Amino acid sequence: MEGITTLGELEGFLTQQSIRHFKIGVFDIDGVLRGKYVDRHKLLSAIEHGFGFCDVVLGWDSNDRLYDAASLSGWHTGYRDARVELDLRTMRRLPFEPDTIFVLGGFSGGYKAACPRAVLASVLRRAERLGFTAFAGLEYEFFVFDETPISARAKGYRNLQPFTPGMFGYSVLRSSVHYELYHEILETMAALDCELEGLHTETGPGVLEAAIRFDEAGRAADKAAIFKTFAKVLFQRRGLMATFMAKWSNDYPGQSGHIHLSLRSSSGENAFFDPGQPYGMSQTMRRFIAGQVKYMPEFLAMSCATVNAYRRLVPGLWAPTAANWGIENRTTAIRAIPAGRSGTRTEYRIGPADANPYLAVAAALASGLRGIEEELSISEPVQGNAYTAAIEESSRLPDSLREATTRFRESKAARNDFGDTFVEHFAVTREWEDREQRKHVSDWDLARYFEII
Repeated sequence: MEGITTLGELEGFLTQQSIRHFKIGVFDIDGVLRGKYVDRHKLLSAIEHGFGFCDVVLGWDSNDRLYDAASLSGWHTGYRDARVELDLRTMRRLPFEPDTIFVLGGFSGGYKAACPRAVLASVLRRAERLGFTAFAGLEYEFFVFDETPISARAKGYRNLQPFTPGMFGYSVLRSSVHYELYHEILETMAALDCELEGLHTETGPGVLEAAIRFDEAGRAADKAAIFKTFAKVLFQRRGLMATFMAKWSNDYPGQSGHIHLSLRSSSGENAFFDPGQPYGMSQTMRRFIAGQVKYMPEFLAMSCATVNAYRRLVPGLWAPTAANWGIENRTTAIRAIPAGRSGTRTEYRIGPADANPYLAVAAALASGLRGIEEELSISEPVQGNAYTAAIEESSRLPDSLREATTRFRESKAARNDFGDTFVEHFAVTREWEDREQRKHVSDWDLARYFEII
């Protein structure tokens, strides 16, 4: 559908292709897709003039519970309509729904400053002012269960049946036995313009990893967010269920959402590659990594935005525990990948699978750009096992959502890069998330204290 840029072209396409159903949506602060069906007239009007979407979408959490301290949206606003602008570049046919298209939008006007998609767009414009175009590729681990939303709730999310048993990473056996499902995932994502360049089993029962083909960073974030939504749709339509939560079980490693990033110069060359430097890493790349490392503790809440995300950051479970970097080192937070002229890039490994792709990419990119702007010097790369390396206080990561949110709210860099409106709104939503979990009596509490204390 590339090339459709005007209403006239769109109307001609809709008529020619006999498109009868129209779905539009926006991603909220947690990266959840909120949307609705509209008729053809409403779609065309919304594309030309924008449309109103109840501002409660920015005023409630992932369980539709209203934030108690948000100023952007709340009872004081009357939950009025917030303006949303649709982006024709995101138009896709939905493979599950005949004669149906989907168009993604973003909040504008007074709500734009808190819109995740707009926050990333502002960071991308900053990269352009520095003479770069940012490219990104995201990859996700997710567990698949032989369950439905109804059965999982009925079981209290205990004793869930994984789609496949045992620990069997990179299994050709599993992907061959269930090839129909693998083919459907690949074909569905290709149809959604979220083409996968890799799909395989990971270590754990029923866990898969999907690598989405890289693209310009804004489009890459769109693809990642759409992938997560419609992967869930695909599995539920098959009577299965996928979860992207950061850590669902004490028995298995958490689920990552790694972000690969590179910058291209105005000439189209990879600005991270310099054949005359060690490992082919240019000064631009070194400064970029230095910025990512320095500002990771301050920006961590944008990537690790749930209480559960911090249960993944445990030594020895394939997730980083400090702001550090290494060459081809999967135990560090930043993995430098020297892969020649076209492939040299950084991998931002701190992100969990449950992160909002727009905010995680914005944090990873903005911190790197700061390194370039401030001409930061890179530290020595970690050699070997980063879990056993000494951690300087400046490299220590917050170990809870509460601490990460406090660091984020107090960060001058965050306010400069993302704006006061976003920082305050996002901090309020994360403080709410932390308070909600502190009200909850867990199985761990009962088992530890009920009888003995």
